[in-house]
Amino acid sequence: MLEEKKCCDSNINTSKVKVSEPYLKKETTSRTLTTKSPKEKNGERVDIVKKIKNKALKNNNTITFEEIEVVITSFNNDEFSLEFLIDFYNKLKQAEISVIDGDELEQYCENLGSEYGSNTKEDEDNENVLESFYEDFTDEEIDNIFEGFSELEVEMCDNISMQDPIKIYLKEISKSKLLTPSRERKLAMRAKKGDKRARDELIKCNLRLVISIAKRYTGRGLSFLDLIQEGNIGLMKAVEKFDWKKGYKFSTYAYWWIRQAITRAIADQGRTVRIPVHLVETINKMNRIVNEYVQENGEAPNLETLAELMDKPVEKMKEILVSSKNIYSLNAPISNDVDSEGESELLDFVDSDIPTPHEEGRKMIIREKVEEVIDTLSTKEAMVLKMRFGFIDGKQKTLEEVGEYFNVTRERIRQIESKSIRKLKHPVRRKMIENILNEY
Repeated sequence: MLEEKKCCDSNINTSKVKVSEPYLKKETTSRTLTTKSPKEKNGERVDIVKKIKNKALKNNNTITFEEIEVVITSFNNDEFSLEFLIDFYNKLKQAEISVIDGDELEQYCENLGSEYGSNTKEDEDNENVLESFYEDFTDEEIDNIFEGFSELEVEMCDNISMQDPIKIYLKEISKSKLLTPSRERKLAMRAKKGDKRARDELIKCNLRLVISIAKRYTGRGLSFLDLIQEGNIGLMKAVEKFDWKKGYKFSTYAYWWIRQAITRAIADQGRTVRIPVHLVETINKMNRIVNEYVQENGEAPNLETLAELMDKPVEKMKEILVSSKNIYSLNAPISNDVDSEGESELLDFVDSDIPTPHEEGRKMIIREKVEEVIDTLSTKEAMVLKMRFGFIDGKQKTLEEVGEYFNVTRERIRQIESKSIRKLKHPVRRKMIENILNEY
């Protein structure tokens, strides 16, 4: 145990902190790991926070990253997650405790996050917290943060599978450092004059921005890689249009071009049946109005209320609602586990008694063709048959209902119906109906 403590202390350097081994993986030597309950782990983490707070109070509410590392590694713990570290950093801020060399703690959070991945909703929330940290640092400090991040990211990605294109791409873009404001202006000036190397460098150093924006649009019909590619096109457009003389940061300007490129690609390619871009904007507006209405009233608006809120006719709203429905493949897997074999498909959960689209289409065609044969009868005879057999609105009318429509007795309607059916049995019309049934 003493040897392990010395090893941890020897890794501490006031200029650059090396992340010690207990942070990244469970120890397999020098001590025996025991399985702890969630309650025990939570109590241990509370003790860590208390110990660090007490240490900071003795130093005028300040603490160094080295002291934090010594306290954490002194506990016999399992690995700490990115969620715990970010929550811990927030608690220090709430207690008004200043962390000297706080950028190194943030660097460690970034490195740990890249190892565990950030595809879940929880990780996206963590990323938003990390983004808020950047407001406390200058561009030069952020550049130093990513200098260390780049080295560790490359080291962690050395053994990745070459079949994972996303990890390969992240490994490549991690090699590019963030630009300082002065360097950014110089590159923008040179790119404006047609310098291809300056243009390429400006693009490469802002590829991380595309990743952070593309994450927000996953699950809308395009894969994550496609979203990144579309965002990169928007980034290149931003480089061409950027005017450094106006004094804005390039990332602020590029954000809107990247977002526009991604949203336009989703509108054009995200659906099996493409709908116009203006209709996509209308659907997005409708979704926002529905969400606001639900938050205020606790229930979804009905069709009439929604039409009033959108300032559109009810019939038009029906068309918009139909267009807003997503199309799902019946062969889409239910599980998200790519390694699972023999996984269930959506088709397996569809009621087998429900007619298939093919059967529905076949019935519709037969109905239209038979209706054409019925129209060869007199107008009154054809109308009686259509009303009796539901050709008009899908509902079969009784003799009395048809009689009221023609203002005659039900017996007279029965006679007209019998006479019309006999005419349909005529060899010519009968042959026409048989051909329809045989063909479809």
